[in-house]
Amino acid sequence: MAIRGEFSSRIGFILAAAGSAVGLGNIWGFPTQVASNGGAAFVLVYLLLAFALAYPVLMAELIIGRAHRANMVDSLGKITSNPLGRLTGLWGCVTVSLILAFYAIVGGWMIAYLGESLSRPVMPQALSDWFISYSLSSNLVFCALFLGLTSYIVLGGVKAGIERWSVRLMPTLFILMIVLIVYVSFQPGASEGWAAYLVPDFSLVLNPDLLIDAMGQAFFSMSLGVGTMLVYGSYMSKNEDLPSIGAAVALVDIGVAIIAGMLIIPAMYVALNNGVQIFSDSGELIAGDQLIFTVLPALFKTIGPIGIVVSVVFFALMVIAALTSSISMLEVPVAYLSESRNMPRKRAVWLVTAAIFVLSTAIIIHFSVLFGFVIDLTTKYSQPLLGFALCIFAGWVWKRNEILDELKASAPDMEQRLFWKIWPWYVKFVCPVVILVMFYRSVM
Repeated sequence: MAIRGEFSSRIGFILAAAGSAVGLGNIWGFPTQVASNGGAAFVLVYLLLAFALAYPVLMAELIIGRAHRANMVDSLGKITSNPLGRLTGLWGCVTVSLILAFYAIVGGWMIAYLGESLSRPVMPQALSDWFISYSLSSNLVFCALFLGLTSYIVLGGVKAGIERWSVRLMPTLFILMIVLIVYVSFQPGASEGWAAYLVPDFSLVLNPDLLIDAMGQAFFSMSLGVGTMLVYGSYMSKNEDLPSIGAAVALVDIGVAIIAGMLIIPAMYVALNNGVQIFSDSGELIAGDQLIFTVLPALFKTIGPIGIVVSVVFFALMVIAALTSSISMLEVPVAYLSESRNMPRKRAVWLVTAAIFVLSTAIIIHFSVLFGFVIDLTTKYSQPLLGFALCIFAGWVWKRNEILDELKASAPDMEQRLFWKIWPWYVKFVCPVVILVMFYRSVM
């Protein structure tokens, strides 16, 4: 069997794991949710819940992965001899593949809008329009291109592929965000956006529905439940202190979401100042794909020639955010095929990529039926149940002394630490209950 890859540095792991967590949702969902739900007060609640809910589950994945040095299927299979262990791992591989199937379509749209921004000054109008036409041909071409970029990075393995590119892409992501924040902040209307984002309204935060929404945002923004963090944890050195490195990953992910708000909300109010509609018919701020593909492009067109440059920088940022997540998703089934099935890594990468492109093609062809269905199936139903299952494995099935031995490998004083006094019972009792409450609410 080939030697398993391993991250060569602490910063390499943190940037790769944070990149996995940092996705398009951090940039297009979180900011408008904050602005609509009490501004800075909502941010404070989100911060508390991220560490109260998401961090314990993140730690469960990292500990399971590093202890067993294996993919999701084999790691859960080693915790229990019951077939449910391996079946849960396979369920995670299928779920993450389905997520990547629709995510690649959205990532392709980001590349298309970046291409349109770059081509607008130099290419015929008809070609520029084709980039963002949402036609069958453009959707297939840019989805394939996005999956091709993802595969290229994953082909390099852990150190030469995932770590190497994460260390390049994540700092670039931060730099582009800061550049855009500085530019947008000096535009007319930006101050109203800063006020909407930063001025707290504590009365809204007391709404139980908003608290549960914040829980959902905190838990799912870290791409938990589908094995990405488990697989990355399996490539981590035994010398790394797990609780502190997990906290660093959580802080970077939360930081990107908060910084994204500093860009998106002021930009929306600049758009409002320039005559662009930013509120829906119900009076709420426009969010999601409509924000990215309608509101912001309309803003870029109102600010003259510099709008092309701003558009290029923004969609480059979105492509990077999409890629840092997609490489971790592709790695989950690739790790399973290359380790459990002894398939050469190169063949595993291309086989999984081809299968996901077939799924993406089916979604594109039957878009109105399948796109929303696959998103709901994976993120609304499957992902929370997988998160629940991981809590059960870490809290109830895996022997407590084995978990402690794994943590003591890098921290001999673990038994005396606050982390060990709280985490085992917390992930055993609190997290499963909260996840089930969130799941019930989302379904009912």
